[in-house]
Parts: sequence; structure tokens; C-alpha cells
Amino acid sequence: MFENLREDWHTYEKDIARQGLWVMCVYRFGRWRYTLKTPLLRIPFSFLYKVLKLGSQVLTGIDLPCEVEVGHRFRIEHFSGIIISGDTVFGDDVVIRNNVTVGLRRTGIRGAPHFGNRVDIGAGAVILGDIHIGDDVSIGANAVVLTDVPDNSLAVGVPATIRPKKKQSAMQPAAQDVSGNEREEKTSAHCVPSA
Repeated sequence: MFENLREDWHTYEKDIARQGLWVMCVYRFGRWRYTLKTPLLRIPFSFLYKVLKLGSQVLTGIDLPCEVEVGHRFRIEHFSGIIISGDTVFGDDVVIRNNVTVGLRRTGIRGAPHFGNRVDIGAGAVILGDIHIGDDVSIGANAVVLTDVPDNSLAVGVPATIRPKKKQSAMQPAAQDVSGNEREEKTSAHCVPSA
């Protein structure tokens, strides 16, 4: 637990004011209590976890059950309105923003999304069902994703359309925001030092 908390501390840039860090602390505590083998010993820690989880939900608006599997450097970039089903699996270096819903497609039918590594989830996105989101995927703001998304893809729209990410050229680097729009990075001539 403490090694994971140390990694979370660095992921959130050692900023105690980040609500995502608070949620991750409660999440780590919830996972840790499962390591206690004696049921009688686990009961008070389970009660404390439930109180802490409810408190973190009220303060942050984020529901991250301890049953969710998260990889390394999981980052909740903005707080409020984040709902994640307990069946969800996240890979490493996943970023999630406000008002995101990740969960079951239909009530009573199990199966939540599985995310690969380096997935960037835009604000307001909805990702539902027993689907697989590949590595290096960007999910646009307010996208509704109901199908698998292959590696190195961009998912935007309602319902989401999936397209491959454009490759960046060495001469003109471009950055993509999570809405899928590209912007060129320009260098000014007056910034170049003269000889």
C-alpha cells in the first residue's frame, strides 16, 4: 500500500490539494484491507473504509470503488462527476477527467470496460459495456464509446467514431487535444538566437 501511495504522491506532483490524490488514498486503503486474512481484524477496517469512501465521494464527487483495478500512475485530472464501475480495469498511465462515466451497458448485465496503457479520457466521456480500449488511445470530450477501440486510435462523437491517430512529422510537430483537433506548434523567427 505505501509503495503505491508514494507513486500516487509523485503522480499528483506532491500537491495535497489535488482531490484525485484524496480519492486514491481511500482507494489504496480499501485495497489494502483485503490483504488482512483474519475476518475479525478486517471488519473495523472495512467499516472505516466505507466511512472514508462516502466522505471522499461527498467532498470530490468521484466514485472509485476499491474493486476497480488500476495500473501505475492512474491520474484523475479534474474532480467531480466521475462514476466508475467496480468491474473496470485500467492499465498504466491513464488520465481521466471530470464528468466521466465508465461502467455497465445495461443494468444486471456484468461487464465493464478494460483500458490499455496511456489512455487519455476527455471530460464528459461515457464508456460502457464489456469492451476493450487499446493502448495509446484518446477518447474525446463527451464521446459515447460502446465498442472496442484499437491501439493508437481516437474516439470522438456520439456514438463514437473511431479513427487512427495521425502520425506526427519530424518537420512539423502537431499536438492533439482530446477533442481530436490538431494544432500546429509554431516557432517564431524572432526567438531564434542570432549568430
